[in-house]
Amino acid sequence: MTRFGEAMRKREDTLRKLAVDEAGCPISSFVMSAQVDGPLRMTDDIIEMGLTMPEIEDNPMPLHERVTPFYQVQSVKRWSPVGVVSAISAYNVPLYTAFWKVVPALMTGNSMVLRPNPLTPLSSMVFAEAAEEAGLPPGVFNLLIEEGNAGGQTMSEHPAVDLVSFTGSCVVGVKVAQQAAPTLKRLVLELGGKSAQIILPDKVDSAPLQAMMVCGSHAGQGCVLGTRIFVPEESKAEVLEKMAQMVSSLKIGRADDPETQLGPVISAAQRARCEHFTNAAVEAGGTVVAGGKRPAQMDKGHFWEATVLDLPDNKNPAAQEEIFGPVVGVIGYRDLDHVVEMANDTKFGLSGHVQGADRVKALEVALRLRSGAVNVNGGLMSSFVSSGGIKMSGLGRERGIEGMREFQIQTSVNIGC
Repeated sequence: MTRFGEAMRKREDTLRKLAVDEAGCPISSFVMSAQVDGPLRMTDDIIEMGLTMPEIEDNPMPLHERVTPFYQVQSVKRWSPVGVVSAISAYNVPLYTAFWKVVPALMTGNSMVLRPNPLTPLSSMVFAEAAEEAGLPPGVFNLLIEEGNAGGQTMSEHPAVDLVSFTGSCVVGVKVAQQAAPTLKRLVLELGGKSAQIILPDKVDSAPLQAMMVCGSHAGQGCVLGTRIFVPEESKAEVLEKMAQMVSSLKIGRADDPETQLGPVISAAQRARCEHFTNAAVEAGGTVVAGGKRPAQMDKGHFWEATVLDLPDNKNPAAQEEIFGPVVGVIGYRDLDHVVEMANDTKFGLSGHVQGADRVKALEVALRLRSGAVNVNGGLMSSFVSSGGIKMSGLGRERGIEGMREFQIQTSVNIGC
């Protein structure tokens, strides 16, 4: 696995170019840290973490159960590979979403098949090249590239598969779960999100920057991004004005232009989704404050302007559905109880964000959010910290010890004497 990581790092330039060419991530974007830099660094983190994870752990039985007048017994937990893993990754950060299936699954002793999203398959070729160069035995790592979904369906249904790890939309995640159900496969599903971004009254000046960061983060194509921005009602008009000015300054252009801040979305269908939900937001009483259309200066390519929507309430379609583009909705709140109620009023539960100068108050609000991850005044990208969704945002965990253990079976071994 150390050789595998070294082989991956040797291909850094290729991976950076592929993030631009096939995923459309701007070459100068800070999102390159997730597209390329993070995964290449984290291989050694996973190896380190895996080597610290014991194969055998004691079960915490009380002494009076271990020793009785009739017998003595020892009970331990044994961790072993789950077996064959099907890994199906997403298009937005293709290397990163595949990485958190490939490297932990291999490090914990499994064989696997990786099927990348048909829109961004090329970066996954690097895993195969690295596996061959590192000397992984034939058949341990396998790569399936396809235009359709027949292979992915087989990987979810086949009785020889023990676990399916999928990253993608809720709609497809439900289909994967249905396909895996007849054989009761284990599942790790990292699905969609509609994360709340709660701006507390003492940090309201940060709201425009948060909108700019969402739209400038790979054109809003991130499931954990805080696309529902909640601000105090009395500050909403001022926030919207400043937010419109800020997002309108984002330079739209080709992903290979170093000056580009907002590149294309992945496909014409995804651009049409941005248009659909912008129109649906207006039909339900919302207002387009900035953007809301295809940029006139781009005569080809799948571009959508950075869009700010003034939403009257959290029931608006643009507040309830994941858009996956450079579109944010701004919603006013009366008090903290009101904002927490709205933040939790969603079928999703992947991530949440709270911005507040008073850290204690911000943390109090964050702890009331029903979400698999919550970020207070920032966030992090670490191999050692797990994340995962609740409700329609998924099952199981990725990253961290918990994410590694997903690829293992726990067996209780009881030894009497």
